[in-house]
Amino acid sequence: MKILKAIAVAFTLATATSVEALGQSLIRDTEIEQVLREYTDPILVAAGLLPADVDLYLVADPTLNAFVTGGQNIFLHTGIIVEAGTPNQLKGVIAHETGHIAGAHLARSGDAMQAAAVPVYVSMGLGLLAALAGEGGAGATLMASSQQFGALSFLTYSRGQEASADQAALGYLEETGQSGQGLVEFFDRFRYQEVMSNARRFPYFRSHPLSSHRIDALRENVEQSEFFTVQDSPEDIADLRRIQAKIYGFLVEPEFVFYRYPETDQSLPARYARAVAYYHDARLDEAREEIESLIAEEPENPYFHELYGQMLFESGRAEESIQYHARSVELLPTAPLLRVNLAISQIATEDPQLLEDARRNLRIALDIEPDNAFAWYQLSIVHERSGETALAQLAVAEQAFAVGNSGRARQFAMRARANLEQGTPAWFRATEIEAVSIPTREEIRRQRRRN
Repeated sequence: MKILKAIAVAFTLATATSVEALGQSLIRDTEIEQVLREYTDPILVAAGLLPADVDLYLVADPTLNAFVTGGQNIFLHTGIIVEAGTPNQLKGVIAHETGHIAGAHLARSGDAMQAAAVPVYVSMGLGLLAALAGEGGAGATLMASSQQFGALSFLTYSRGQEASADQAALGYLEETGQSGQGLVEFFDRFRYQEVMSNARRFPYFRSHPLSSHRIDALRENVEQSEFFTVQDSPEDIADLRRIQAKIYGFLVEPEFVFYRYPETDQSLPARYARAVAYYHDARLDEAREEIESLIAEEPENPYFHELYGQMLFESGRAEESIQYHARSVELLPTAPLLRVNLAISQIATEDPQLLEDARRNLRIALDIEPDNAFAWYQLSIVHERSGETALAQLAVAEQAFAVGNSGRARQFAMRARANLEQGTPAWFRATEIEAVSIPTREEIRRQRRRN
């Protein structure tokens, strides 16, 4: 399935999703997540937070926005990543959001904000969105959809909270030996937002009120820091340019990608963006030429092999895609999303031997990321094809449990437990899911309406 105008594939799907819906979709991508983690984790440590306790989410939306929700969850719109002039600007925004978390500025956020912290649809590869649909068994069809945020009324911070988060951000950046100049530059670029009506402001500046006085005060403090003149490393700059190109290639119409990254630009980020755009423009030969040039330049880059495998898979060449997905896993064996990509290609071949390889890859991925709902669904397919119906039902229960669908989780856990050998680890897990997945009142009402 190709999602219109943007994000690549949800593998076995044949349903297109509107661009409007995609504007607020949660997406996953190993490369982007890794870069953002490298930017974010030192800041979290400086704030006295455990990086493992803070979740980062990407929202496929070109508007400028970043926000935090109940608990410790940071959401970044792809727009704010693409618009960042330097890594230091993006790090400044992340540090500011961390200041809101550390300052407990979320105390008055409501249940809707907390609900947004749970990614309903788990995905592999930029823009690969998928979730189980319907009430069928392990063979339930997939559907493309998106996590919507438009209906939520996000927290608007007070001037005092904004000033507090500013100062906290500068402290975190200074403690990690970085300049706060990027945060000043970011705010300065959008200073005009303070004189615009609220309806015309970028979402970020609706919830984060901006003022010239605030920018000036921030600049004064930044200039007094001993790290004021510290510059971004060439590696950080290169990483940002790559993920910006990747996001642009996946989320923007090919014609605009070619305008921003013309063929005369032979830089690595430009070729990266064009490889994706060529593919989306049904120019597979040119896409292959670009991605092969990238692999030739950096043969040990797992993400180039991943992209090549994705292109081939989506073109109906599952067997050919396996070697590239396998190479990406070989280069980055601890990345669960890469293993899931490989497993999906292996499943698609319908080769019994490869089915066992797929089972192994999914199990490793789930050991690393146990709440990966899409991986659980793929594992249910493997079990079903292997004649292991009870284990397939348990995998569906795990998928439902991961996305918070307690009614479905309980239903399939009960089915699985009835046919599993008592006392086995699988039986105990089914029992556990059944016990903790008490349907909510709303789920009970929906079930009654269906009946």
